[in-house]
Amino acid sequence: MTKISAVIITFNEEHNIKRCLDSLQGVADEIVVVDSFSTDKTEAICKSFEVKWLQNKFLGHIEQKNLALEHATFDHVLSLDADEALDENLKAEILKIKENFTADGYYFNRLTHYVDQWIYRCGWYPDQKLRLLNKTKGSWSGSNPHDIISMKEGSRVQKISGNLLHYSYDSISDHVNQTNKFTTIAAKAAYTKGTRSSNFKIISRPALKFFKDYFLKRGFLDGRYGFVICCINALSALLKYSKIKDLQENRSID
Repeated sequence: MTKISAVIITFNEEHNIKRCLDSLQGVADEIVVVDSFSTDKTEAICKSFEVKWLQNKFLGHIEQKNLALEHATFDHVLSLDADEALDENLKAEILKIKENFTADGYYFNRLTHYVDQWIYRCGWYPDQKLRLLNKTKGSWSGSNPHDIISMKEGSRVQKISGNLLHYSYDSISDHVNQTNKFTTIAAKAAYTKGTRSSNFKIISRPALKFFKDYFLKRGFLDGRYGFVICCINALSALLKYSKIKDLQENRSID
C-alpha cells in the first residue's frame, strides 16, 4: 500500500484545524503542519493529534505550501488548507488509490460552505482541485494568493469522485474583509508580472464577472447568498483592477 503524507499550512486556525485533522484520520500516514507562528490555540490543537509540527515565517501561500511539500516524508502527498476537510466519499476514493496509485496526480471537486449553506453555483462549484500527487512530478505555482499545483510535462492526472469540503466564510463581513486582503496580494502579483489596468477595465471587469457568475453560472439558483457572492465576486474584480491602477500611479495599496 502506498503511504501518503498530508500537508497543511496554518495561521490562527483554531476554528477550523480540528475538523481538517479529523477528516484525515485513517487516510494519511503522516500529517505535516507548517505554521506561521499562530497566536491562538492552533498549535495546541495540532499537537493533540500525531502531527509533524513546523513553524516558518509566512513568505506567501505558494512558498509556504512548497515548504510543506519538502518536509513530507513520503513522495505521495495530499495537500489541504486548514479550512478544508475530506467528505466520506473522497476518503473512500483515496483509500482505494493507496492500494493502486497509478496516476501522478488526482483532482476532485471542492464544495464550499458559505455562512449556513452549501454553494453549488456562482462559479464556485464544481471547483476542481488537484491536491493529491506524487511530489516528484509537481509543485505549487501560480500567483499569490491564487496558488495551484502544476504537474511536470507528461504527468498523468485523473479525476476521482467525492468532494473536498471548504468551510469558507462565517459571515458576509468575513468575505468582504478577505476579499480586500486577497485583492491587495493579487494586484501586487499581477502588477509585478506586467498586468496593467485602465478605467475601462475597472468599469467593465466587475460587470462581466457579475453577469457570468449570476446568470451564465446560475448563481441566482443559490438564493440570497448566491446574489451576495456574485456581488462580492464583482467587487473583487473592481478592487483588483483599481489597486493595479493605483500601483501604476505610484500610490500605496496597503
